[in-house]
Amino acid sequence: MMRKGIGIIVVLLALTLVFAGCSKEAASFKVGMVTDAGTIDDKSFNQGTWEGVQLAAQDFNLETKYLKPGGTTEADYVKEISNLYDAGFKFIVCPGFKFETAIFQAQDKYPDAKFVLIDGNPHAGDFVPVVKENTVSIFFAEHESGFLAGVATALQLQEGEAGFIGGMEIPAVQKFNWGFQQGLKYANENLGTNMSIKAENVIYQGSFDNVAAGQQLAAQMYDKGVDVIFCAAGGVGIGGINEAKSRAKAGEEVWIVGVDVDQYAEGIYEGEKSIILTSAMKYIDQAAYDMIKAEIEGQFPGGQTLVFDAKNNGVGIPQENPNLSEEVQNQVAEIFKKLQAGEITVSDQQGDLIK
Repeated sequence: MMRKGIGIIVVLLALTLVFAGCSKEAASFKVGMVTDAGTIDDKSFNQGTWEGVQLAAQDFNLETKYLKPGGTTEADYVKEISNLYDAGFKFIVCPGFKFETAIFQAQDKYPDAKFVLIDGNPHAGDFVPVVKENTVSIFFAEHESGFLAGVATALQLQEGEAGFIGGMEIPAVQKFNWGFQQGLKYANENLGTNMSIKAENVIYQGSFDNVAAGQQLAAQMYDKGVDVIFCAAGGVGIGGINEAKSRAKAGEEVWIVGVDVDQYAEGIYEGEKSIILTSAMKYIDQAAYDMIKAEIEGQFPGGQTLVFDAKNNGVGIPQENPNLSEEVQNQVAEIFKKLQAGEITVSDQQGDLIK
């Protein structure tokens, strides 16, 4: 009996050492993030990315940290990437095209680190992609997400005038715009709606953090008779949301289409009422989570450029849309299936503006 008891103790001690080793290994895997323009709680790109990192931290018991640069230059980004690395955070997630040249430098400077670049490719300033084995680039089919939001908008409102407020005039934002317009056009031509959008109501503000400018642009559009504005503009879009909320409180019926994440909660102005009709979503949180999980499992897709689209459920509209009728949500779900099957193709290029 004594020998059997000793044997059990030895096994338990061995298991304890194994688990202790695992805990140590998990603790040494630290995930960092550097924010793009705006704050960590921007209700958009930064927040969506950070939520994915936080979920992974919760599921896999990881230490996380984010740093906000003092500016938006290459030097600002390189500095914060270096600060994270020096603090032991060797898995670094960076959301936004502005990180492209910074990651180009970092992937060579820190070969033992891993980098996730969302919405960009590392390059030396010449726009020639160089994705090293310790880096993965992630892109989204924003045009498909915008298309679905456009269809949903047209089906719910049936008729009226739309507008678009973009941040910087870059491909990710442009594709939202072009897809949205294609969605309105598709609904007009195939689903009996009558939505229009004028060139004067398609505006790129030029930044992602000028809240006041976003509110002013939205006010101008609403004053001209626009019923719904698709805001793909980060903090600028928050300005548009604020304007719509103040008008809704005053009894006007105006709408905003959110972007990147489900912005319904941000649009609440009274009780549970929100001015967010729906949101054109990129599952940024899932992308960040998946890359961290892949690293843990030894399957980090280094050297690759990945595209999250309808086919792999990387884009869409929220599962719950309180301002869309059940019938409209069912119709959009059918359209989504056609996108996945390739029966509907959405262009990622600019087409003719519907009048």
